[in-house]
Amino acid sequence: MSVLADPQAFSAEMHIERNVMVRMRDGVHLATDIYRPARAGQALPGRYPALLERTPYGKQRRSRSELEPGMQEAMQREEVALHFVRAGYVVIYQDCRGRYDSEGVFTKYLSEAYDGYDTALWLVEQAWSDGRYGTMGLSYAAHTQAAMACLNPPGLAAMVLDSGGFANAYHSGIRQGGAFELKQATWAYNNARESVLASGDDTARAALDGEDIRAWFQRMPWREGISPLRWVPEYEQYLLEQWRSGSFDDSWRQVGLYLEGYYDSLPRIPILLMSSWYDVYVRSTLDNHAGLLKAGNRSLQLIMGPWLHGNRNTCHAGDVTFGTAATLSGNIAPSWLDYRLQWFNQALKTAAPANPSPAVRIFAMGGGSGRRTPEGRLDHGGRWLAAEQWPLPGTQFVNYYLHGDGRLSAQRPSSGSVDLDYLFNPDDPVPTIGGALTSGQPIFEGGAFDQREAPQFFGAKGHGLPLSSRPDVLSFETAELEEDVFVAGPIKLRLFIASDAPDTDFTAKLIDVYPPSADYPTAYAMNLSDGILRCRYRKSWEHPEPLPTGEIVEITIEAFATANLFARGHRIRVDISSSNFPKYDVNPNTGAPEGSGRVRRIAHNHVYCGSLHPSAISLPIAPLATLKGR
Repeated sequence: MSVLADPQAFSAEMHIERNVMVRMRDGVHLATDIYRPARAGQALPGRYPALLERTPYGKQRRSRSELEPGMQEAMQREEVALHFVRAGYVVIYQDCRGRYDSEGVFTKYLSEAYDGYDTALWLVEQAWSDGRYGTMGLSYAAHTQAAMACLNPPGLAAMVLDSGGFANAYHSGIRQGGAFELKQATWAYNNARESVLASGDDTARAALDGEDIRAWFQRMPWREGISPLRWVPEYEQYLLEQWRSGSFDDSWRQVGLYLEGYYDSLPRIPILLMSSWYDVYVRSTLDNHAGLLKAGNRSLQLIMGPWLHGNRNTCHAGDVTFGTAATLSGNIAPSWLDYRLQWFNQALKTAAPANPSPAVRIFAMGGGSGRRTPEGRLDHGGRWLAAEQWPLPGTQFVNYYLHGDGRLSAQRPSSGSVDLDYLFNPDDPVPTIGGALTSGQPIFEGGAFDQREAPQFFGAKGHGLPLSSRPDVLSFETAELEEDVFVAGPIKLRLFIASDAPDTDFTAKLIDVYPPSADYPTAYAMNLSDGILRCRYRKSWEHPEPLPTGEIVEITIEAFATANLFARGHRIRVDISSSNFPKYDVNPNTGAPEGSGRVRRIAHNHVYCGSLHPSAISLPIAPLATLKGR
């Protein structure tokens, strides 16, 4: 047992107050645990800076993200708190409204700004507080920080936004490209089960356990009283509201969902932004970075790893490994605990914290052996890069054009126009095989995978054929690369399309195709990024408009940014289709209101390419010299 985990150290070095009930403005009380520096179990006098984490996952439960390399399970809250308490901080964990020991009704995301602000008012008035505090936490605990910061609460002096903090939840986190992210459905189901378990409602828990969530995913869209969440109505209600809120109206501009509307009013404090290429919050993190930089006069640092959501000390994502260099601990810092402590010390214990250097750390994927590891994963490799800006200096955006014969090339097509068509059947959607995902269990999982159908993927046929063999997938591929190509930055596709449906979706996926090898004799198509556009929103997120039947229109699909070295001999591939389920809800192709389409129709969809309709993907090509000597 480590000294850090020694229960005697908890009682000797920390004075712990459990379930202090902090009153909110509406009279609801939120359960709060306080860890103070102590000697022989007695709280030390004096005033200290504080660190605050507000979570819906149980303030006394282990956070899965507090896991260092070599650990078999995540650290206890007491272990994490002790690390900071020993350095002279008071550590505070609080259960969000309606979760675990806190009072009130849980409505996902929408109470966090004012509850956080009221908690801050309480915090700075405590006898042990020196009036300043930092915030930390992963995922939802990052959303709670961002929501609170929008109101510029007193005393807030530093933030660590780890894989969360909505820049705009309409564009990343709840919806994307107008489509609904179905991780919200799996999250609601899984956390409703935790909620009723914590409350002791055995009847509701038994009812939820009796539901077949996989079967329910084949009976969408859900509706009131006809969903696996009907046993916990408050979860069903908020989920259906999110699902049906298709247009970008004022409900999406609420504090807590829309940090980009508050960049100028956020306090000028040090903010650490961290995410990873296979995390669902890639766009939120990078949009926040750009927006806060533009707002100016604050210390920012950006870290982007190759991991799944919050898995900063793992070496793999899905079926692909990036090597031991991929972890944060041991590469960027001795540990994630040490990194945060250094960040907070600079902000809370020095008069003028210096700007971090480097300002940007990204993990460039690629450059590995391409062999199968003993664990059965593709060795893709990669390395950390340090820079002072994102995208990287010298990056140029190059159009790679779609050609009618399936080629993808930087050479603009010379022919007039080519019509590539397919039938999109919403009853047979293209299955999700990895990607930037989180909270999808037990239905789907994120990460990098060979883009083949296999039994582990929901909706896949299990026959092992590549997704590109489906008749509703258009695949475009470069020739074997004659030299390395380093793609690092945002990904956009400009497509010319048509459909006989009043509304339909178009999807795009960027893929690194390995050549055949002894370990992978039929090659390996590794997904990097994907995106979607619901065509009713092609002109405006606020004012949806049906497609004109058969008319060629231009659309833009924004996929998540990435950083990947396409090695010499590999191919760059783009797959176009009209569904990616269960990552996104399936468009019924009827133009029915969002989340209510019970009647479906097959859409005849078209993608056009050629000199008259130059459909293309814009790739951010960074200088290869950036990778040298790192």
